[in-house]
Amino acid sequence: MTQSKNFPQQDQSQPGDQNQMNPEPKIIRENYKGSNKLEGKTAFITGGDSGIGRSVAVHFAREGADVAIIYLEEDDDALQTKKMVEQEGRKCLIIEGDLKKEEFSKEAIQKSISEFGKIDILVNNAAVQFPQENIEDITTDQMKETFETNIYPYFFLVKEALKHLKEDSCIINTTSVTSYRGSSHLLDYSSTKGAITTFTRSLSKMLVSKKIRVNAVAPGPIWTPLIPSTFGDIKDFGKKVPMGRAGQPSEVAPAYVFLASEDSSYITGQVIHINGGEQIGG
Repeated sequence: MTQSKNFPQQDQSQPGDQNQMNPEPKIIRENYKGSNKLEGKTAFITGGDSGIGRSVAVHFAREGADVAIIYLEEDDDALQTKKMVEQEGRKCLIIEGDLKKEEFSKEAIQKSISEFGKIDILVNNAAVQFPQENIEDITTDQMKETFETNIYPYFFLVKEALKHLKEDSCIINTTSVTSYRGSSHLLDYSSTKGAITTFTRSLSKMLVSKKIRVNAVAPGPIWTPLIPSTFGDIKDFGKKVPMGRAGQPSEVAPAYVFLASEDSSYITGQVIHINGGEQIGG
């Protein structure tokens, strides 16, 4: 991803300090018991090297799925996710590259097909955010970076993955609480998350006749490497929600398991809200 002098370089797929956070994010509960809900499945997860993406990869593995994860440049984080997936007895393919580039998005899908022979679950998750208090401070470069990272790859990857997705396959997108209530300091980011919510609903209608389900998860304040790498003051992060605390990746990923499994066979075009009790319409 190209570095810009006008805004900081951060991204969910490359926070860099996954293992130096205090406290460290909880990736999976020790008492989480897999029950083969995804046995024999293959999942493709963007931003899978850390945070929510890593947690989803490990939960999927514990439920029996092999996993391909896409990441920008944090090799150590990606290798740690691979190790965690393999400790669950499943295979993990790691693919480095920039999803803003359509050709790379196509190549990544093909690499996963070459490795596993199929894709059953596509998880669009990678994103960037650059907080700004005033719209005047959002440069054109920043706006392009945010939109080209956060929503363009969803189109690229779905178009390529559809060549391989079959009946009962599913697509899960990561939107955000900011899609529903907005955010005064994340104007461009929340705009892309709104686009993802609408993308999810529209795509679900487009693919329902193919028996491919499309749903989304809308996290609230979740303790991931993106937070300390993006915000300066984080001492009160998550304290404004009714539960009074930030959530953990381990509290988000089970929703992706549900949406990826047969348990959600009658659900499409929907969004699961995991936000510590904030009541959100839609």
